[in-house]
This record gives sequence, structure tokens and C-alpha cells, in this order.
Amino acid sequence: MDKVIIIGGGMAAARACINLRANDYQGQITLISEEALLPYDRPPLSKSSIAEENEPAPIYLLEADMIASLKVETRLGAAANKIDRAAKKVLLTDGSSVAYDKLLIATGAKPRSLGPHALTLRDHQDTLLLREKFTPGKQIVVIGGGFIGLELASSAIKRGCKVTVIEAQPRILMRGVPEPIAKIIHDRHIAAGVEMLVGVGIEEIGAHHVKLKDGRKLMADTIIAGIGAAPEVRLAQEAGLEIDNGIACNAMMKTSDPDIYAAGDCCSFPHGQSGRRIRLEAWRSAQEQAATAVANMLGGTKLHNSVPWFWSDQYELGLQIAGMADAGAVTVERRVSENTLLLFHLTPGGQLMGVSGIGPGVSIARDVKLAEMMIAKNMSPDAATLADPAVPLKDLLKRQN
Repeated sequence: MDKVIIIGGGMAAARACINLRANDYQGQITLISEEALLPYDRPPLSKSSIAEENEPAPIYLLEADMIASLKVETRLGAAANKIDRAAKKVLLTDGSSVAYDKLLIATGAKPRSLGPHALTLRDHQDTLLLREKFTPGKQIVVIGGGFIGLELASSAIKRGCKVTVIEAQPRILMRGVPEPIAKIIHDRHIAAGVEMLVGVGIEEIGAHHVKLKDGRKLMADTIIAGIGAAPEVRLAQEAGLEIDNGIACNAMMKTSDPDIYAAGDCCSFPHGQSGRRIRLEAWRSAQEQAATAVANMLGGTKLHNSVPWFWSDQYELGLQIAGMADAGAVTVERRVSENTLLLFHLTPGGQLMGVSGIGPGVSIARDVKLAEMMIAKNMSPDAATLADPAVPLKDLLKRQN
């Protein structure tokens, strides 16, 4: 194998470049990204990059000197336009083409749109625009009570704006966050001054107003759509690759073409413990999937079976989730302190499948990590012991070992 192409400009693309060389690959690596920037970190875009006082620079995952040391050829600012699977080439928007032996698609996801009057957040330029809009006293309306919408609401409040969040569902964070933890976040936003409108539909979005289905009309200086993201699959779809909630991969992160792999937000894969095909929009998952894809591009048979992990910051609160929980999960509550909550999610048979936690800073990080290790070991810890904060979780791990 002499030529590898990586399409993308985020975590999965950056880690793939690093892992290829770390695994002694000596051939050509070409990184193609539609942005004119080297790969950079995306989570800060809705948080520190907006809230901090000074204008932010991208947090690069690959600096120019590292690109040089890795001997990666970069094609920046000219997006991949077509994958010619028969000729094994990627055609770019500038009219050029690049040949490959193996190809990794790491195109991420694009925010869902609500039309021309609602801004979205995907890249560094979007962040700079929102910083211009988030000035003291401005009225910001955020549509969507998911992670991105709430992080942007928090950042806008920190910059002195007046903020309203609209969520059509019965509560915020309906997907993947248990109600008790969602309530803590909801209450914290209210305490910060955010107006939370939950269970309310939208009838119309204008240039400076949002009309609700209950007849209310909210005026706004800036309207933001935070209603989730769709996997960026155009290249794969037009190339005839299988699509199933993203680019469909097997557990080796291989697509329906044996020479094309995918990693990150753009793809789905079979989750070993649940048996379901899932797609993850998570920073660490992108790293791990890229590592799996690279190992197999180089001839390995590695399976992606890491426990999913996700985090979010809401004001001073840190939220972490590891594993997954089905609808019929049994939830066990562990109160470490008044403002720190852990929820363990077990199958009806008692196997630990997931954990959700929230608390100041990184106060729950250690316990979530220990629970993640228990999930990986397919443990079935005693529910009463899990609920007892006097019993360290590390003791449960020791019993398994």
C-alpha cells in the first residue's frame, strides 16, 4: 500500500495521520479538507472559543511542524468533490485529483438548518460570527435544547446577552440524558438568567423574530438553530457506498468498499454490547474509530468495541456519560454530595450498561471512569452497593479482578 487519502479536518482525520506513522506506515498520506485550516479541535467552538475574552485562535490538532514531521501532504481549501471508486481517485473542487490505495472518510456532521434566518455552528468561522453577535444586552434565541444549543446559551449568558431557549420536546436533552440530570441542567440555566421554553413548537422564523405555535412572538437580535446534526454522507452516497444512519461500517470501520474506511460523526457501526448499529458524535469516539480504521487499513483485524464516552460543560457543571442504556434499563442513583449525582443503568438481568454523572468541574470524572471500566468488563455489580456512596467503586472493580 503506497497511497492513503484522508478526507476531513477534525479529530478523526488528525488521529489517522498520527496513527499511520506510529504504525510504521512509510507510504504517501494526503489530507484533504474543505477548510483552509489544518485539523483543529471542535468541542471548544461552542464553549471557550465564544466565552473567552480575547478572540480565539483554532486549537490545532496538527501544527505545521507536526504535519512536516509526519510527511503529510495537505490539500486545504479545496474540498473533495467525488470519489471515483473504479479509478481509485478522489476528485477535488479545484479540478485536480489524488489517487489512493486506501481511503478514510472523516467528513463529520453538518448542523441541521432551520432556514436562512437561523445561524448554525460547525466551524471556526461560525464561532467568530457568533462572538460578534454575542454582545452585552443583545437578545439571543436558541432553538433546540440539546448539548450544542445549551452550550451556546451558556456562552451567550457569560457574554452578557439575554437568552431564550426553545425546546419542542417535553424536556431538554431528551436523547441520551436521564431526566434527573437534565433537570439539574435546566435549573442551572434558569438560575443563570436563561428563559427556558419547553414543550413549545415553532410556527415561523423571521429575520428578527420567532413565532410560537401558542401565539407568542419572540423578538431576537440573533436566532440560532441547535437542533442536532446530520452525518455528512454526500461523497459516500454518490460513490455508491452503503448508508445507514451515516456511512455504514462494520466493526472494523470498513465500509461496503474494502478499500474505503470511515471514522467519526459521519459513520455508523455495530455496537458490540447492545447489538445495535449506532452513530456517535463524540470527541473520544472519533479518536478511537480512527485508530481502529488505521490498524485495519494496514492489514489488521481490529474490532471497534470501546465503551462510548461523552462530556459537556454547562457553566461550572461537568456532565459525563459512558456506555449506553436501553429503554428498559434499571436506574440506580448514587448521591456523592448535594450537587453531585451519578446514575447507573443496568439491564433487567443486572449487567451494568451505562453511567451518567454531573457535578462541579471534574468531580464525577473518576467515578465515571471506574464505571466505564466495569462496563467494559461486563460486570453485574450489586445495585445496593452501587447506590452506597460509602463504598468506593474501585472496590467493586477489585472484586471482579
